[in-house]
Amino acid sequence: MSLRPVLETRSSTPTLEGAGVKLHRAFGFQDPSELDPFLLFDDFRNEHPQDYQAGFPWHPHRGIETITYVLAGTVDHSDSLGNSGTLGAGDVQWMTAGSGILHQEMPEGNPAGQMHGFQLWGNLPSAQKMTAPRYQDVQSKDIPEVIDDDGTTVRVIVGEFWGKTGPVDGIAADPQYLDIQIPPGVKKTLRIDTYRRAFAYVFEGQAAFADASQPTGILLEKEVAGQEVNIRDMSGNRTLVRFGTGDEITVQAGPEGVRFLLISGAPIAEPVAWHGPIVMNTRSELEQAFRELRNGTFIQPAH
Repeated sequence: MSLRPVLETRSSTPTLEGAGVKLHRAFGFQDPSELDPFLLFDDFRNEHPQDYQAGFPWHPHRGIETITYVLAGTVDHSDSLGNSGTLGAGDVQWMTAGSGILHQEMPEGNPAGQMHGFQLWGNLPSAQKMTAPRYQDVQSKDIPEVIDDDGTTVRVIVGEFWGKTGPVDGIAADPQYLDIQIPPGVKKTLRIDTYRRAFAYVFEGQAAFADASQPTGILLEKEVAGQEVNIRDMSGNRTLVRFGTGDEITVQAGPEGVRFLLISGAPIAEPVAWHGPIVMNTRSELEQAFRELRNGTFIQPAH
C-alpha cells in the first residue's frame, strides 16, 4: 500500500453565482488538468434566504456533467426537455448535459431558513460531448450507508466502497463520491484506486490528513501514519485537500470529529476549451456552441 501525499490544502473562496447566490468555490475556472476529470466544485451554504433565493435561472450547459448534492433545504429544477422536480435533504442529482440543455435550479431553505448543498462539475470525454442529455435523480433513502465498528459512517453516492455500490451509474469519469463522517479522535485509513485523481472537501469539524504540509487543523499534536505532523488550528472549515498518487489516505479526526466528501475519478487527459457553462475540446467547438445558442439551434433533436 502507498499513502497518497497531500499536494495542497486551501480554503474555498467566497463568490457570487447565478442571479446573486452567495457561495464558496473550492476550485474552478483555473487549471482544468489539476483535478481532471473534475472542473469545478461549489459549496452553497447559507443561513439567510436573501443570500440564495435568487437562485440559478435558466442557463445552458454542454459537454459536462453536473452533480448536485443537497444537505439542507430543497432545490427545485426544470429544464428544456420538460423535466422538473425537487431535490430534498440528502438527495442527489447527476445531470449529463451532453449535447446541450437549458435548465434552472432554484434553492429554498428549510423551516429555519438554512440552505446547504454542493455542486461538482465533471468533464465529458470528446466521444461523449454530444451524447443525449439525461438526468439521474436519487432520493436520500436510496443512497446506501455503511457504519464501521469505530463509528465511521460513509454514504456511498457513486462507485463502490466497503461492499456497497452507489445508485448513480453510467458516468464517464467512473467516479467515486463518498460522504464520510469520522467520530472525534478516530484515525482512519481509506482506500482509493491508484489511477484516480482524488480530493477531499472538509465541511464539518476538523481533521489532519497524513503527510499534509498544512494539515486541516486539529488542536493538538497527533501521530498520523507513523509521522509526527504539525497540527494547527485553521479558521473554519470549507477546506479542499488535493492528493497525489497512491492507493490510500489516512485521516485523523479532530476533537469534534470530521465530515468530508472524498471524491475521485479517472482522468480524461484531453484538451479543454472552456467558457462559462460550456466545456468542449477545441476553440472552434466552443464558438459553434455559442453560435447555436444565439441562433436557437443549441438544443439538439432527439435521435
